[in-house]
Amino acid sequence: MMRPQIPLSFALLLAFANGCSSPADDPAAVSANFRLEDCTLRGASGLTAVAAHCGTLSVPENPAEPDGRHIELFIARVRALSLDPPGDALTVIAGGPGQASSEFFADYAGAFEAIRRERDILLVDQRGTGRSNALDCPAQQELESEDITPAVMRAATRECLAGLTGDPRFYTTSVAVEDLNRVRAALGYSSLNLYGVSYGTRVVQHYLRRFPERTRSVILDGVVPMDTALGPEISLDAQAALESIFRRCAADDACAAHFPDLATAFATMRERLDTSAVQVELPDPVTALPRRTDFSAQDLAVAVRLLSYTSESVSFLPLLLHHAFHRQDFTPLAAQVLMVSEQLEESLSYGMHNAVVCTEDVPFYDPGAIDRDALEGTYLGASQLDALLEICALWPAGLIDEGFKSPVASDRPVLLLSGTADPVTPPANARHVAQHLENALAIEAEGQGHGIAALGCVPRLMAKFVARASVEALDTDCVESLRPAPFFISFTGPAP
Repeated sequence: MMRPQIPLSFALLLAFANGCSSPADDPAAVSANFRLEDCTLRGASGLTAVAAHCGTLSVPENPAEPDGRHIELFIARVRALSLDPPGDALTVIAGGPGQASSEFFADYAGAFEAIRRERDILLVDQRGTGRSNALDCPAQQELESEDITPAVMRAATRECLAGLTGDPRFYTTSVAVEDLNRVRAALGYSSLNLYGVSYGTRVVQHYLRRFPERTRSVILDGVVPMDTALGPEISLDAQAALESIFRRCAADDACAAHFPDLATAFATMRERLDTSAVQVELPDPVTALPRRTDFSAQDLAVAVRLLSYTSESVSFLPLLLHHAFHRQDFTPLAAQVLMVSEQLEESLSYGMHNAVVCTEDVPFYDPGAIDRDALEGTYLGASQLDALLEICALWPAGLIDEGFKSPVASDRPVLLLSGTADPVTPPANARHVAQHLENALAIEAEGQGHGIAALGCVPRLMAKFVARASVEALDTDCVESLRPAPFFISFTGPAP
């Protein structure tokens, strides 16, 4: 049986530099009696590796009790190729919430190679993720879609809380930005250039608010506004993205000819699978051994959501849906979602995810503004919202700074990146955030999905932006040449 990541709310997924300030003159300076040693960073995919220097920094779990329990923050630095790098590094912050930045970077290091030519890459696994006292929740992670009821979700949440390796109240964004500033000071960087993707954009914005004098430049990729309470709009944004895919297919001669009435076929499949799941047998993506599993309407919804995240995966979504509907063969679709969902499952720390969402999002829901009829009319329905409400009813509220949910106003240079086909952080988010920034530039890549840092000329564009720390005269014309991947009309590829 397939696990569709019901609790995942957003989601779907590196020597002291010259010119550094003296830690003794830095209010955030800490005793840094730690060493960075040779290490290898491995991506969540298991297929990538990056050489780095790694170490840990001990920090109080509860910031108000410096002499209390401490946890170890995992730190990695990928040295600049330059022999004379400046005193500011680029730090890369992953999404989720719950993904480890070191794993994310290993998978997407190529996107930052142009920046690394001149600058160090600094990575900190956010507390509760990766190798920074990860707050994992096996009971929640292993839930099967057809088993999820309010009672089951509550039981899994209680079991999760009982097994955590830390106090979840102290694993929020407000505490994480303090950690990041401690690491910056400990390594002697005068300031940081910050890149965040998805939830990571929230961390970056709050760091900018708290430590503007330590922020040199900011890149927000797949933007989450500070004044948005994530949850209710997830299903609505996903539905809008799917309808856009259907319209694009209908407007494409080859796609329309091979896959007519795709929206109707999808709706019919949902109805049939909701009545009765189908059984599929496929090789396990890790062991290659035969694996028999039920494929339900919920699994179909998760498959579509995960495959909507990138232009490349969208390119074969119509083919997979058409094949499943007309041949009653769900194996190719099930194989894709199994591979992606299990990778996400292993890379996400659900306890940290819950700590963030149950402090920074769910308490800010306006029940009167939630249109449940509209949610039920989407292919995802209200299941994710209901799961979050059940989890957070039991989860302890964590630390959150005063004014946390207010938009960030700043004069620091900020580059905002969006894909017009993003199913989770649409471009309207970036435009909303940019309204409060004096020195910002929002770029939208046509037909692209969630996170565009690695696409086309965007890595070079980011490098130029960071080098200048300015959006002035930044030539973005090359982004206009980006186009979505062509639709596959068969398993051999797109139309010739």
